[in-house]
Amino acid sequence: MSAKKTDRLVFVPLGGSNEIGMNLNLYGFGPEGREKWIVVDFGVTFGDSTTPGVEVIYPDPTFIEERKKDLLAIILTHAHEDHMGAVAPLWHRLQVPVYATPFTAYLVRDRLAEYGLLDEVPLHEVPLGSRFSLGDFDLELVTLTHSIPEPNGLVIRTKLGTVYHTGDWKLDADPLIGSATDAKKLQQLGDEDVLAMVCDSTNVFTEGEAGSEAGVRENLIKLVGEQKGAVAIASFASNVARMQSAVEAAEANERTVCLVGRSMHRMMGAARHVGLFANSKAFIDEDEASSLPKANVLYLCTGSQGEPRAALSRIAAGTHRHVKLTRGDTVLFSSRVIPGNEKSIFALQNSLAEQGVEIITEKDQHIHVSGHPCRDELRQMYSWVRPKIAIPVHGERRHLIEHGKLAQELQIPHGFVPKNGDMIQLSQSGADLVDEVYAARLFRDGKVIVAEGEGALKERKYLGFGGMLVVCFAIDIKNKLRGIPEARISGLPDPYDNDFDQVLDEIEELTASTWSKLKSKQQQDRNSAETEVFRKIKRYARNVWGKTPHIEIIVLADE
Repeated sequence: MSAKKTDRLVFVPLGGSNEIGMNLNLYGFGPEGREKWIVVDFGVTFGDSTTPGVEVIYPDPTFIEERKKDLLAIILTHAHEDHMGAVAPLWHRLQVPVYATPFTAYLVRDRLAEYGLLDEVPLHEVPLGSRFSLGDFDLELVTLTHSIPEPNGLVIRTKLGTVYHTGDWKLDADPLIGSATDAKKLQQLGDEDVLAMVCDSTNVFTEGEAGSEAGVRENLIKLVGEQKGAVAIASFASNVARMQSAVEAAEANERTVCLVGRSMHRMMGAARHVGLFANSKAFIDEDEASSLPKANVLYLCTGSQGEPRAALSRIAAGTHRHVKLTRGDTVLFSSRVIPGNEKSIFALQNSLAEQGVEIITEKDQHIHVSGHPCRDELRQMYSWVRPKIAIPVHGERRHLIEHGKLAQELQIPHGFVPKNGDMIQLSQSGADLVDEVYAARLFRDGKVIVAEGEGALKERKYLGFGGMLVVCFAIDIKNKLRGIPEARISGLPDPYDNDFDQVLDEIEELTASTWSKLKSKQQQDRNSAETEVFRKIKRYARNVWGKTPHIEIIVLADE
């Protein structure tokens, strides 16, 4: 059955385009305004110095939430947080079935249990390579390689053409876990006349190939064998291939593995759920590890990015209950430095070095490879799939633009470099921007999820830069001062080095003088009067500190 003349096929990224992380992709099919939709991935990103107090950031799903009666499902390509971390906290806004392969489904269940949703969310566990239909969407999973078990590309077949959504991937002919990329299926897909490929852009600036995990494994075995004291390997918990390499390095050198960090235990549980690590020796707990000779222990730790509450940061600070590293011990940072984390990572490494711990990073030795495709791998994927339209995603703006240029060099007929919120219509004639929809961020501030534009974070950032000055005073029923104004300062330096005595006196005197000089009629106009006091204190602060702090004027009035 052919498509109706009124049908259209659209792609809408709400997260993951112009950024690495926080992926949320929509595909819609049907008449304009009456499309049926699927969500492909629903992930998070993490806060940094620009979002004080915010640890986790979600894509705002408002656009698709408003169309949830036409939303068929959420399909997850794999289990990385930037692709599935928003499912549990935000599922209540969409309330549709979730589809995932066994490893990813295990981790989704774990998160749903945390939110009390385990019995509420329809979670469909589908096998690798499976094919299933949702409405007018004919969907098929393609086995890929990445740094986590069961990464999948998603083939989306419709009456208007086929889209291949790659998810995260690389080409590894010798993967340590799982199967190699299903090149045969991708070549067959290319013979189907693929309309568009929506593809990972993370390593588009890097020539060659990302490299095989097998090479990392060999080097870890060698390096661990050269160490005499305790060895800790810090890696992303989600990099199960690296966990396997660490385990093999330990066993090859007569060391017993101790997992340190909740995420490591969680990932190990998921890995064993799908049959991995079945032949590995038993691990030991932290208490047992502390009783063994250091030369017989390998700690596998979370915290490679310097996260303050992760295991390795607590070890470096000496606050971990069981694990202690001292002179003669070694930490292998088997991960890359994520941009933005440099300060926290270097602070962690300096703290370890101060205690005599040797630090080895991927800059020193070949102990890390990326899970994303470099330029030769991208060229290979395009040669297999041969799409008419190239749509780069999963990258900052510069990555997407460079990916678009590469696709042009590879003679891909059409391309579109998207931004979050672009509604792109896909057709045989190319890709066209037909609308720009609402796309924003949600911040998890403690236990509360707030919209990006709400004032609390903006105010907190301002306080962090400028400090705070509060002046409080009371007035009687005739608007005359009662007593002496009281000032409080927070987050500002003492300009006179006398415990703020002088500056507080000056502010309080200025407040009293300003208010008292106002005429009776001016005092009655409370807003105008408070503004005048604010203006005088602001000018004073600029003269004293050279900048304007956050200023609050509190007037207590008798009624």
